[in-house]
Amino acid sequence: MQLLTIGINHHTAPVALRERVAFPLEQIKPALQTFKSIWLGRSGTSPAAALLTTAPTAALPEAAILSTCNRTELYCATNDRAGQDLAVRWLAEYHDVPVGELAPHVYALPQSEAVRHAFRVASGLDSMVLGETQILGQLKDAVRTASEAGALGTYLNQLFQRTFAVAKEVRGQTEIGAHSVSLAAAAVRLAERIFENIADQRVLFIGAGEMIELCAAHFSAQAPRELVIANRTPERGERLAQRFGGRAIGLAELPARLHEFDIVVSCTASTLPIIGLGAVERAIRARRRRPIFMVDLAVPRDIEPEVQQMEDVFLYTVDDLGAVVRQGTAARQAAVAQAEAIIETRVENFMQWVETRSIVPVIRSIHTQADTIRRLELERAQRMLARGDDPAAVLEALSQSLTKKFMHGPTQALNQANGPMREQLVQLLPDLFRHTPPAER
Repeated sequence: MQLLTIGINHHTAPVALRERVAFPLEQIKPALQTFKSIWLGRSGTSPAAALLTTAPTAALPEAAILSTCNRTELYCATNDRAGQDLAVRWLAEYHDVPVGELAPHVYALPQSEAVRHAFRVASGLDSMVLGETQILGQLKDAVRTASEAGALGTYLNQLFQRTFAVAKEVRGQTEIGAHSVSLAAAAVRLAERIFENIADQRVLFIGAGEMIELCAAHFSAQAPRELVIANRTPERGERLAQRFGGRAIGLAELPARLHEFDIVVSCTASTLPIIGLGAVERAIRARRRRPIFMVDLAVPRDIEPEVQQMEDVFLYTVDDLGAVVRQGTAARQAAVAQAEAIIETRVENFMQWVETRSIVPVIRSIHTQADTIRRLELERAQRMLARGDDPAAVLEALSQSLTKKFMHGPTQALNQANGPMREQLVQLLPDLFRHTPPAER
């Protein structure tokens, strides 16, 4: 059985493409059934027949789908060596996206790379927000859905259980989530100094570019009371707002609505300030001097510098946040290195388990053959006892016959082997038949 992960994420594809291949929750179960049926059809085995077979070589394909605002990934276990191309084609066709348009953005990770990726995703090392914890819950939901759809088996079940254990180990033994290393994370950290609980606050983002997207991801993880996007292009603002469960407004509404928000983050390409001193003064009066936390990440600035002098306004610029970032960088780098070391060890352990699983059919076959010999010889001994033969003679005959039959295969293989194969058997067979006396009772 081969492990495989294919997908696209915020590292490899723009949001416009990620949106097109996302799976709403209600579509995941039927999608998994469709995905699995392709492999069953290629193998010539109907789903019903596959479920009834007990042959060790007839392992069913396994699959799980993880779909979030930042990634769509298929985790697979299959014996189909064309699985990678098959999975990419299926993902494209399912969402009616041309394969040629999707393929350049897709990563395909086989075996240990797939395992390492799952561990890093669950640990928050592959997230837009480094070290965030939301992805672990999303991955658990994806596994639960796949299980309910009957799409999981031995391999993916074991992979995901170990994935959750690794994530717990990383978060327990490192400080991966303890230090800010991005401007967006620093903005959240500063906001927490002003407001006891961000979940009680209304947050406004001005703009819809990459920096605002990253900030929205950070603040969204804190589940604010309300999240609003104000953008010059309404459609783009609406798309971004929908991703984070918020709503959009037009830039023209800002002067009349500014007082509604406790936290304001702005980053546009405007050459002139969008928020002036007068607008903020009116907002503070309407708020009855309740404080506003403002972050201006634009260069040139979106918020007039004079606003910083106001008593009830906490305004931070990109340089202010840069200082916070520098304070946490060294500590986070050490935590990331520690987390990666833990993951590498756990990847090696899991791949050893996978290799062990590959010989299970052989072990079962040997046991089956040995048990067949045992039953035949036992029946023969029982017939001898039934006709009155001496029990001691029967036991002697039974032991000799069992020994001859068990030794027949190895002896024949040794006699027929030549050259290097014989040398290997000469070295191997004594170890296979070395007898370890049982411990004394």
